[in-house]
Amino acid sequence: MPRPDYYEVLGIPRTATQEEIKRAFRQLAREHHPDVNRDPEAAERFKLINEAYQVLGDAERRAQYDRRGANGGAFGPFGGTPFDDIFDMFFGQQRARERDPGPERGSDLRATLKITLEEAARGAEKRMTITREETCPACFGTGAEKGSAPEPCSACQGTGQVRFNRRTAFGQFAQITTCPQCHGAGRLVRRPCRDCRGNGRALVQREITVEVPAGVDDGTRLRLQGEGEAGARGGGRGDLYVDLSILPHPVFTREGRDLHCQIEISMAQAALGAEIDVPTLDGPATLTVPPGAQPGAALVLRGKGMPGMHGGHGDLVVHASVVIPADLTKEQVKLLAQFAKLRGEQIKPARKSLLEKMRAYLV
Repeated sequence: MPRPDYYEVLGIPRTATQEEIKRAFRQLAREHHPDVNRDPEAAERFKLINEAYQVLGDAERRAQYDRRGANGGAFGPFGGTPFDDIFDMFFGQQRARERDPGPERGSDLRATLKITLEEAARGAEKRMTITREETCPACFGTGAEKGSAPEPCSACQGTGQVRFNRRTAFGQFAQITTCPQCHGAGRLVRRPCRDCRGNGRALVQREITVEVPAGVDDGTRLRLQGEGEAGARGGGRGDLYVDLSILPHPVFTREGRDLHCQIEISMAQAALGAEIDVPTLDGPATLTVPPGAQPGAALVLRGKGMPGMHGGHGDLVVHASVVIPADLTKEQVKLLAQFAKLRGEQIKPARKSLLEKMRAYLV
């Protein structure tokens, strides 16, 4: 399949100067870089723009391209023709393939986000700051200083591989290995970009928005597609994985979709029953305490727990704690003593004061 005309890719005439070529490349790179353009085809378009610039931005390779013509063969960033396969077929030789390393997807990132129990129940929009590698704005990811471009590796002639012969007892064999000079990239950056030191990417801080859905649990992992690190050579971004951590709540503890809390009730409320207000995530609600409630009794409010991520609600389990008063008045003591007597319960007599003991002794 013939490759597109590189002049048409950059939108320039064949008489364009090197400065016009650079200017056209930078303008198109800004428009079509995957970090800026979210169009699914932007990455492939950017790769083609970069490929055209690698050829036309170098005077020698541009001259070679002009001589051969856009459709004169499979002219990649570093040359190559369809006759390579024919030589391999007839002569059985391993040949170093001229290749384009191609786009490389960026790395995925992981981060932890702390949220409250209320945010976990209702959902929330949270902002967080992450540090990630992004395409260098100075060199547009090429790694080369402004005004220059990566060059074909002289050691492997842009193939990314080197070949050498070895003599053994069985004869002479050709061996192909990764080029030690360019490490298989097929190109070298003679003048590295001063901003990214030739890496093509730079660390930056970004503030992003995380949509927390209602009903998440502690440890829930959210995937933010395309919010990871920038790719190389026009490759797409990686993803960001956010692990949610729910902060401890002063009132509630959580077990799955159910919430638990402690409340205090009086002896009278426990014995006679009562209607009391208890806290919920949606505000106070009325709870019916049945007569004869025992200390530690678990009373349930249906549907007042956490929502599920796929629908439904858990319950609120209220654990009752019966409070024994320590500041009874004389009348209250007398009434409780009568109550105990009616039930046939033995109680410890009230301690007499020193004055009462003196009066009893004098009588």
